[in-house]
Amino acid sequence: MNKQKLMIMIASVFAGAFILPAGAMDLSLANAVEKIVSESHDLKKADANLKKAEASLDAANANRWFKLDGSVSYMNMVNIENPSESRTIDLPPALGGFISESLKDQSVSISIPDNIFQAGLSLTQPIYTFGKIGNAVKSVKSAIKMSQASKEMTRREVTYAATDLYWTAKMTDEIVKLAKQDLANARAAKKSLTSAGRANRSNLLKIESDIATKEINVSDAKFDRDTAHRMLKIMAGIDINEELVLTDKFPSEFSELNAGELTTTPQWEILGEQVKMYERLARSKRANNYPTLAATASYTYSSMSGDIGHLFDKKGGQSASWGVALQMPIFSGGLNRANATIEAMNAEAARQDLAQAKKITTEEYDNAVRQYNHLRDNLSTLENARNLAAKTYTLSQNRFASGQTSAVELADVSAGLYQLDLALLSTKYKILMSAETIKKLGE
Repeated sequence: MNKQKLMIMIASVFAGAFILPAGAMDLSLANAVEKIVSESHDLKKADANLKKAEASLDAANANRWFKLDGSVSYMNMVNIENPSESRTIDLPPALGGFISESLKDQSVSISIPDNIFQAGLSLTQPIYTFGKIGNAVKSVKSAIKMSQASKEMTRREVTYAATDLYWTAKMTDEIVKLAKQDLANARAAKKSLTSAGRANRSNLLKIESDIATKEINVSDAKFDRDTAHRMLKIMAGIDINEELVLTDKFPSEFSELNAGELTTTPQWEILGEQVKMYERLARSKRANNYPTLAATASYTYSSMSGDIGHLFDKKGGQSASWGVALQMPIFSGGLNRANATIEAMNAEAARQDLAQAKKITTEEYDNAVRQYNHLRDNLSTLENARNLAAKTYTLSQNRFASGQTSAVELADVSAGLYQLDLALLSTKYKILMSAETIKKLGE
């Protein structure tokens, strides 16, 4: 009966080791990337900048169309000498004849209305501006393309960072498993040494020291894992207390890379459009030296009365006009030429940045391709070395159990196996991130 209970307890322990934490959240690489991209503040800012650039295009295009302005005014004329009465002007007899033949020998008093109302409309339609408006609009279109490319570049950077976070967290999970296994091997060696009744002080001290070191390794690995998981949860918008189970595994094989020559990147697109934008702004500034041809029209209504209550009793005066106006700049102190030069030099600086970016980014891309192929070629050799180290450790365990080798040799072989396990894990991580670098720069 006691034996049966013992077997049940052992089975329960092993079963518990494979039970996931209650409420644990499964998270794949694709889901992690999707969550981090949707939570990215940088992408939200890039989207806002794109909308701002599109609004700037509407503002620039508005200069092509007519402008209609309206004005309404009311004035009350104040008689300074006697504010309570309307103002009058006394005309001499000689001037009275201009008003009426019968009044030519009399002085005349003219009352000036206290209240004056005016309303009017004015319209201006540009006809030809020698490129001032057209080049300004084209420069804004370049700015929109820059914002679009910037948003794409940000999306790629966020995707790369999200992938890095995921595989880093996954690697810390694997390192915890390796550290625990390494510690279990050391404890098993101690148990083998003491149970055989042949433990000498030297071997025992070495194993005790080895166990203490490996306990620290496990503690450090757990700390790194918890840190990586917290950062992943923060960036993905997941509750910090949520348990994560990273479902994607490190691949055992990596396909051959099919990467062509780098022809364009979002960064190159940004700088290329920046050159165009500055060149068009320079032409627009230069066009300020040329005249502007526009059509104009206006309408004015006015009404005057000594009594505000009768201001609109009678039909007021109306006037209207239309025509063409040519505005010619004569002297600006060299302002337009200086502004055009500034934009032209900005274009030249952007052109140099583009040339430099092409050199650097091409080298980064080519280096990522070389690194992927290099690590992929070395992976099989590293796996073979790890498998040989595992066989060596098994042989050393057997020799140690039979008293044919020391604890020092066993510890050295165990450390070599642990380091090769870490190196194999690190190589797979680097291969994956090299592939992500290639996608980020050249997809």
